[in-house]
Amino acid sequence: MSWRVTIPCNRAEGEAIGAMDDPFPDHPNPPVIVADEPDEDRPDEWVIHAYFEEEPGEADLAVLRRLASGEPSVAQLEDEDWVTRSQAGLEPIRAGRFHVHTPAHAPDPGSINFLIDAGLAFGTGHHHTTKGCLEALDRLERAGRNFSNIADIGTGTGLLAFGAMRLWPEALAIATDIDPVSIDVTRDNAVLNRVPLGEGKGALALAVADGMGHPALAERAPFDLLIANILAGPLIELAEDFVAATAPGGTILLAGLLDTQADAVTEAYTRRGCRLVEGGQGEWRVLVLERT
Repeated sequence: MSWRVTIPCNRAEGEAIGAMDDPFPDHPNPPVIVADEPDEDRPDEWVIHAYFEEEPGEADLAVLRRLASGEPSVAQLEDEDWVTRSQAGLEPIRAGRFHVHTPAHAPDPGSINFLIDAGLAFGTGHHHTTKGCLEALDRLERAGRNFSNIADIGTGTGLLAFGAMRLWPEALAIATDIDPVSIDVTRDNAVLNRVPLGEGKGALALAVADGMGHPALAERAPFDLLIANILAGPLIELAEDFVAATAPGGTILLAGLLDTQADAVTEAYTRRGCRLVEGGQGEWRVLVLERT
């Protein structure tokens, strides 16, 4: 039999799952851990699921309690491949011309397809911010925008960098994240989706970087498209660095913020010489700004 441990958590705790180090480094059969936002109308009420091949012990539950504020509940499940099962629960996402799917689903011949494993749930395209960013990239290309130097800051699974590269295949592109695990995941996903890796045009460079201070970013700046799907606080803190790293006339695409945070984030960029092009809509906003 298989076992599932479910832990209620808040959004920050759920998002942290995709960037954390392995919490079971010495476990002989470590669980598959995924995070989910079960109700989009309650954006701060997430859950973490941990799937075990054997009944979890008290030591396992103690580790899981450190991941979230809720109390774990344990359920016994029928024998099944729970990695596949967790992926099967994530239906394909359509965002403009993009079709994002897990291995449990087939690609769409008429779309730009990306296969993203559900092992790290945040960044698979199933959250409103990631989907909204893909839709914004699609609109920019349809409007005739052409970018030649792209940065994806806080890349997660690499999905937004991949999307930009499909739309502007001759561009220089770099994806960075503060977490080395995310860069490893991005590298694996790039290979899986036949995204070229490297330093030249049409290839994606990768770097572990905290903010914009990494030499790989400094050498490539200024960018004409800078993407950052992170959180409102860091978006505000990094506003000066992001604007300085963007070329005049360049585009800054920001996400990871709620509608209640949109004005503060927008103001941090407009007072540094940016113009708001799109303010987004709904509870999760995607902002498109232009450096004037």
